[in-house]
Amino acid sequence: MHARVVAATVAAVLGTAPLLSPGSDARAGGVGEPTVIAHRGASAYAPENTLASIDKAAQLGFTWVENDVQRTKDGELVVIHDDSLQRTTNVAQVFPGRARWKVKDFTAAEIARLDAGSWYSPAYAGTRVPTLQQYMRRVEHNHEELLLEIKNPELYPGIEQQTLKLLGNEGWLDHEHLDRLIVQSFSADSIRTVHELKPAITTACLGTPTVAQLHQYARFTDLINPSYGSLSKGYVSAVHAFDGPHGRPLRVFTWTVNDATTARKATGYGVDGIITNKPDVVRAALGSE
Repeated sequence: MHARVVAATVAAVLGTAPLLSPGSDARAGGVGEPTVIAHRGASAYAPENTLASIDKAAQLGFTWVENDVQRTKDGELVVIHDDSLQRTTNVAQVFPGRARWKVKDFTAAEIARLDAGSWYSPAYAGTRVPTLQQYMRRVEHNHEELLLEIKNPELYPGIEQQTLKLLGNEGWLDHEHLDRLIVQSFSADSIRTVHELKPAITTACLGTPTVAQLHQYARFTDLINPSYGSLSKGYVSAVHAFDGPHGRPLRVFTWTVNDATTARKATGYGVDGIITNKPDVVRAALGSE
């Protein structure tokens, strides 16, 4: 058994890591500060998952952004978090007779009519839900890096293949861009599929698998990305004890950390990345202004 795996097992036995679930810096070796990732863009300062939110992240000086990808009725990939359009658009006003307003029940043209900014602030009235193609082109324009989440893959059979095809068409599966891309999901099956289809991609599993499960995850994922509330120093150490599919220690990006105290605690746990709505607050807390 690998020495680091032994360490993880010992940590689990001694109770220093929880046993039940509740691309740039690699801190597994204890070097450097965590990577700061702007959650749904700089979503504390602009409407989430819009081009405005990643523009704001760029204006604040942040390279890494995170988004959520789902699919329309007619097969277009769009960037939106909820499986319903109701919270972040004016869909209830534009299409009042189609309650529940699920993304999968609307065409791309219908979604393109919606205002995805006014709910956040009148200053963003007229902001649209971007297609993934539009989003990728803006990420490229901004020279940003992307943590892409495949959202609700059980609702969209084949979304992994479709997402990879679009990324390839946009040039994001060449060697240069692969260093700027991580694909994640709460679905381990979805991430396993991504790894099998394109083994060179860096992948991440959202959630907190048990220490006993980590050896299985390490076959197809490079990161374990738990919520901060499920985190402990022992768990981070246990994750770091395993090598992922590319022969490097598994990393940990935690979410969603929006205040200085929590950011410093997460850093003390040894996480490799912090996903946040307020990247400037986290950066200031870590002393890297």
